[in-house]
Amino acid sequence: MPYAVIARYRVAPEDTAVVRAALEKMRTHTLREPGNLLYILHTDPADPAIFTIYEQYADESGFEAHKNTPHFAEHILGTIFPRLTERVVSFGSVLD
Repeated sequence: MPYAVIARYRVAPEDTAVVRAALEKMRTHTLREPGNLLYILHTDPADPAIFTIYEQYADESGFEAHKNTPHFAEHILGTIFPRLTERVVSFGSVLD
């Protein structure tokens, strides 16, 4: 059963460009992962310092594998997480 992740990130306005670039790199790498089905990046039209990421994996183990990739360590843990002022993440199984 597909597994979905919805992450909402807020950053300081001065970090918006750096975080956006890192998220765009993550999208490119993540879409190449064998367990990934979707990676959609959104920004809030009223506040470009708010990002929402919708990810879908073939199953939960696909997401776990994603968290162990070099690009996750570099871009998410190394670049994005230190700049977050708010982070909300939801997980769920995709209903047919």
